[in-house]
Amino acid sequence: MKKIFRFFPIAVLILIFSACNSSNESTTVESKETAAKSVGQEAVQDDVSQKDVVKVAVGSKDHTTLVAALKQAELVTALSNAGPFTVFAPTNDAFNKLPAGTVDGLMKDEKKEDLQNILQYHVTTSALSTDMLHDGQTLGMVNGDNVTISVKDGKITLNGTANIIASVRASNGWVHIVDAVLLPPVKK
Repeated sequence: MKKIFRFFPIAVLILIFSACNSSNESTTVESKETAAKSVGQEAVQDDVSQKDVVKVAVGSKDHTTLVAALKQAELVTALSNAGPFTVFAPTNDAFNKLPAGTVDGLMKDEKKEDLQNILQYHVTTSALSTDMLHDGQTLGMVNGDNVTISVKDGKITLNGTANIIASVRASNGWVHIVDAVLLPPVKK
């Protein structure tokens, strides 16, 4: 009986230590999960896996205007999610082709809905590689409008104005780099 009581305090200490240790681990895990949920999928740090459509744009020096617009329009979280998405990503030069002051005007808080409409006109909810796009095809875009595809001599054009100049596979779809900004049809 004395032997049992001799080990009893040690067993109690081990149980207490284990309980404290596991509660710290779960608190740490819960803290990380809470932080990720409060910011969104875009906050997940992963330098190993394939980049999502937003991280592809963020990693391109030619898409700083698009990235700034996505942030202003509060679309980063949505496009960082699982998708699938096909994003037609205008370059900085494409935005520079717009009339002077257009981009600056759209970046104002009171123009957020207009900016969202334009950016959502560059996204469809499917993962379409260029070999899936064909002449005369109509794509339904996130904003509710349609884009028409033209293919001539292997060159793919959207609405007769924006040419796909490169494509990048992302973890949640495709990013097709375009040389013009698509403007949605004016609502009547």
